[in-house]
Amino acid sequence: MAAPRHRRRGFSRRVQYGLFAGYVIAVAGIVLGAGLLLLSRLDPRAFGTLRGIVIDAGAVVSGVGRSGVNAVRDAGEAVSDYFMAGSENAALRSQLAAQRRAQIAAKAVAAENARLKALVRLQENLPRPILSARLVGSTPTGQRRFATLSAGLAAGVKPGMTVRSPEGLVGRIYEGGLFASRVLLLTDGEMAVPVRIVRTGNPAIATGQGDGTMEIRGLISGGRPFRRGDLVVTSGTGGIFFPNVPVAVVLRLRGDRAIARPLADPARADFAAVYPVYQAPIADPPAPPRP
Repeated sequence: MAAPRHRRRGFSRRVQYGLFAGYVIAVAGIVLGAGLLLLSRLDPRAFGTLRGIVIDAGAVVSGVGRSGVNAVRDAGEAVSDYFMAGSENAALRSQLAAQRRAQIAAKAVAAENARLKALVRLQENLPRPILSARLVGSTPTGQRRFATLSAGLAAGVKPGMTVRSPEGLVGRIYEGGLFASRVLLLTDGEMAVPVRIVRTGNPAIATGQGDGTMEIRGLISGGRPFRRGDLVVTSGTGGIFFPNVPVAVVLRLRGDRAIARPLADPARADFAAVYPVYQAPIADPPAPPRP
């Protein structure tokens, strides 16, 4: 007797068990989502504590994954360096000679600057970082861009503090757990940084685009305030970010705006420093005229 052409879907127990498991998982997800939504509405503090626990747990997983990615990247770079060592050796020798000449000139300039500063009694007040911690992961794609820092509330890290690497500004602390924190990156769609153009000193606003770049808009209307290759640094306006921290370099122009690339790459930076929130100095009120 020939087998029936159309079998019922419940003919196989494996299919039945699979469907049942899928329904159970779906219902559990809906119940869990509804419970978290109610918790965020009824008890925001408890919901914030739960988010901190998730951040701490995610930092461990991100750290393991980051270590594996770095190991593969280092292995590939080692193989590439082995085959390119011969051609790069000559180039490095010429660069070393040029660097030696530049170093001699830089020492002369530094000595002259020190002499001039001593004459005018200038004092530089550089901020001290609260701590340095490892960046254990970052968001590669998407409109929201975050990085995970392996330091949290237990180490004194608080939301709003700024994070920077040796290359420049990375972002600011968005939220934190007990042992890890989430850093809102410069390229996030909700990030805005007051900056100035080093070449001209004109103020501007740099905002994240969510695609790895930033858009810079000048605050002075008229003309073309940007050039390709312009360096922008923080202005310190409005507080939060200390002034004169490198932010980005202009890649291309778009009318009276510019598209820039952040100098700090959290995907390649191993460590970052956390700084307190900058408070702009308040100017003293003018003295009343003498009678």
